[in-house]
Amino acid sequence: MADPKGFLTTKRETPTSRPVDIRIMDWREVYEDFERTKLKDQAGRCMDCGIPFCHQGCPLGNLIPEWNTLTWRDDWRGAIERLHATNNFPEFTGTLCPAPCETSCVLGINDDPVTIKRVEISIIDRAWDEGWVTPQEPETRTGKKVAVVGSGPSGLAAAQQLTRAGHDVVVFERADAIGGLLRYGIPEFKMEKFRLDRRLDQMRAEGTEFRAGVNVGEDVTVERLRSDYDAVVLAGGATAWRDLPITGRESTGVYQAMEYLPPANRVAAGTLDAPPVSAEGKDVVVIGGGDTGADCVGTAHRQGANSVTQLEIMPKPPQSRGEAHPWPMYPMIYRVSSAHEEGGERLYSVNTQEFLADGNGDLRALKLVEVRNEGGKFVPVEGSERELPAQLVLLAMGFVGPQREGLLERLGVELDERGNVKRDASYRTSVDNVFVAGDMGRGQSLIVWAIAEGRSAAAGVDAHLTGRDVLPRPIAPTERPIA
Repeated sequence: MADPKGFLTTKRETPTSRPVDIRIMDWREVYEDFERTKLKDQAGRCMDCGIPFCHQGCPLGNLIPEWNTLTWRDDWRGAIERLHATNNFPEFTGTLCPAPCETSCVLGINDDPVTIKRVEISIIDRAWDEGWVTPQEPETRTGKKVAVVGSGPSGLAAAQQLTRAGHDVVVFERADAIGGLLRYGIPEFKMEKFRLDRRLDQMRAEGTEFRAGVNVGEDVTVERLRSDYDAVVLAGGATAWRDLPITGRESTGVYQAMEYLPPANRVAAGTLDAPPVSAEGKDVVVIGGGDTGADCVGTAHRQGANSVTQLEIMPKPPQSRGEAHPWPMYPMIYRVSSAHEEGGERLYSVNTQEFLADGNGDLRALKLVEVRNEGGKFVPVEGSERELPAQLVLLAMGFVGPQREGLLERLGVELDERGNVKRDASYRTSVDNVFVAGDMGRGQSLIVWAIAEGRSAAAGVDAHLTGRDVLPRPIAPTERPIA
């Protein structure tokens, strides 16, 4: 183990955030650098438990106690080898994952859990700085060609695993740049895109081919896709967003989060001069209390919003675990993201009844009502109706599944009862030689699940094409997420 007394002598400590008034003036990540001596002490808090429940919390099966110990011993190269053994992209999870591993940390039963996520991102950052992250070209080639449709975390994980296994892999992306939601859905202040770009450079050097700006199903027909490739991996994500079809929805000023965030990311990247939808000088309301909603809040702050309010129909979560979420389950508790630290208001137990527009059809306010939960139904509280000024509303209420029109319909893949692409234990769909990974098959979930699914689907594809069993399988499709 690491420091035998570390969990007794060292308190949990995390990096300091950059001052709010400074960081909302740019798009850089919000945290200051963390001193390596402090990081070593934090890794030393790991108890190397007899039963490390952090493994249960991590869909990738990350060897957390091992790389904590190696970090504490200053064996950083050994730490990145153990980290890369289970996770293709620790820089993605280290910045974006909500860390279910930490909520299942044994130390967290009666103390603050180990700062697993901070140790993880520090290991991979050190590895990049030292030049330890190098291309891993395959030793042999199978002669098999695999198409991966979608370049988000599940598609990239599947592609890297299959390339390293010796297959010729082409990744298709319908956007103009590779990365999926990592590229245009995640704001820079959560993950700067240099992290994505340098990993893509590694993958190119390994032999993975990327083709952006290609809408598979239209630019490349289904018939050509299936004839040109020995296997296809569908990794297009759950992109069908949930709407709010109430009176006034057509008002100018009401947009989906994914109509708002990608152009903002393009501006931050310098590929767009100004966003078509801006929060500057406006009263902004974000409907939806999840991570995407928080991304909208942080983006609105940086665009100079007059005010930002985030609405959630559910009651305000408790500050600590409730009986419904005992350790080591992922608890539904009140969390404050970096975007929430920057200002704005969060309203709970409210429902939007109507979008109110002026005579020109431009949004001017929302009609809200407080609600209470009665037997699973949200019932309006009599006399609680009010108007909330708003000139921009962003709908961040999650996604209902993959886009069915186009590729999925033309392939003819079978869907499950939830509307996702149905697959067997090897991630095969109902169509021969077609596999599925990530949110397209699982439904909306976490980035760590996407990477785990990509790795598992790659193992299924490799076994199908070669008959061997050499790639790891972190999870089976029947497993359900803990978060």
